[in-house]
Amino acid sequence: MRSASRRPVVIIGAGPVGVTAALLLARHGVRSLLLERHQDVYPLPRAVVVDDEVRRILQSVGIHEEFAALARPARGLRLLNAQHRVITEFPRSLQGHHGFPQTSMFDQPELERLLRAALARRPESELWGGVEVVSVTQSGTGDTDGSDGSAGPVRVTFRRGGSDEEEHLWADAVLGCDGAGSLTRDAIGAVWEDLHFEESWRVIDVRTTLPVRTWEGAEQICCPTQPATFMRVSEDRYRWEFRLADGESLDGPGGRERLRELVAPWVGPSSDASPDDEFEVIRQAQYTFRARLADRWRRGRVFLLGDAAHLTPPFIGQGLCAGLRDAHNLAWKLARVLQQGARDALLDTYEHERKPHARHVIRVAVAVGWAMTGGQDRGAALRRAVVGAACRIPGVTAAVSGDLSPALTAGPLIRRRPRLTGRVLAGTFCPQPWIERNGRRMRLDDVLGTSFAVLTTAPPTPQVTAVATALGAPTFHAGGLGDGGTLAAWLARGRADAVLLRPDRVVMDTVPAGTSDFTGTATWASLLHAGRGTADARLVSPPRSTTP
Repeated sequence: MRSASRRPVVIIGAGPVGVTAALLLARHGVRSLLLERHQDVYPLPRAVVVDDEVRRILQSVGIHEEFAALARPARGLRLLNAQHRVITEFPRSLQGHHGFPQTSMFDQPELERLLRAALARRPESELWGGVEVVSVTQSGTGDTDGSDGSAGPVRVTFRRGGSDEEEHLWADAVLGCDGAGSLTRDAIGAVWEDLHFEESWRVIDVRTTLPVRTWEGAEQICCPTQPATFMRVSEDRYRWEFRLADGESLDGPGGRERLRELVAPWVGPSSDASPDDEFEVIRQAQYTFRARLADRWRRGRVFLLGDAAHLTPPFIGQGLCAGLRDAHNLAWKLARVLQQGARDALLDTYEHERKPHARHVIRVAVAVGWAMTGGQDRGAALRRAVVGAACRIPGVTAAVSGDLSPALTAGPLIRRRPRLTGRVLAGTFCPQPWIERNGRRMRLDDVLGTSFAVLTTAPPTPQVTAVATALGAPTFHAGGLGDGGTLAAWLARGRADAVLLRPDRVVMDTVPAGTSDFTGTATWASLLHAGRGTADARLVSPPRSTTP
């Protein structure tokens, strides 16, 4: 067995989640090595939808402009009955909270090529293709999760180029981005929690020049006998998903004719000359849609991300989005532990914040799946009726049409005060308006930088200044950013004079209106170890002032 050198971070799997994690770590100066079974990007389409929060993540890794050139904004989601009449509609905005269209359609291989091109430009990251990981073992954890600092280095054993010879290397941390059949999940002893949805569907990607009836958003056909999903992905590319009856197939001599019958409600008839040329099936795949959560996402310095940690039915287009959120949540925390001496307990907040969030999104997807199919038991029609009626309740449509991503739950990094008046800001994302900076029009995040940041509507008090200094957080007055008042209004609705933003742009803490200090410094300062000596002292016990 050959031995390789030790690496700060090894990422198993170079799909979108793994490469995004590497790029986010690189922004913080953390070196990583990606190990991938395949030599190149998988060429066929899979994920086709991202939301505005994920567009913001792509902005943070520097590919949002290139992605915008290949993405297509979509209008939202419609639930239709078996006769294709609209039950309800969830519209999506072209300018969401994060500064991008709330729904964007795209081709996954194109996104992956953009991510890999960005990776090739980062000296902090390296990708080895044609590598099969054999095992992941960790020293020093015993029966603990490693949050007490007992986690030792992680050994990754692998083979490359089809060789039988095993090699290994050591890593300070390992990210398992290796999909639903994750070896990493097995390595940390995690098992699936079943969230009670499992159906077999046929996914079909088509390129056609035929006229296609579409409202430029996703359509879900709510029918117990023939549920379906339809969406336009690009100029001439479309996706259908059908739940086929037992024994029904779209393969063989009669399969193409049956497929044409299934898509007939959307696609006009072909000419007699060349029907195959006018309707090209790019890909067909049989999938079992499942709803599952891993019971643990971390052991010591080994983490699960993406499909290794959670599986969701695709009905609200959040599968890939959830994985990229995992990477965004974990990367800055891991960087702070590896580079700035933060306690390993900081890494506990990854699962604490992401797992409830993923569970919520999966449950929404399952609810939409029930609305579509209802199951096959006697309660099916009743469940569909209840969901349909609920969608008509004032406010429900607006809620689903808005941000599908709920606020993070309260915890060590999320200081949430009881709601008295106004909106609770902690745990939510700061909006991202366009701003005017030095005569240039820019997105907010491009000005805030890669670390913590403070936004305020009042002159910062000595306490706020001390916190900002200790964290290396630049301070911006919301009234001077040239954003048309968006940020000042957002702070006013939350009854806050200032907010402390994490590197992932989640609000970590607030200065309530009329006060002088952040509310939860003593809790999160002990995790971050933002500085040493006097800097830490200023975080935990900032100097007092008579300034209100």
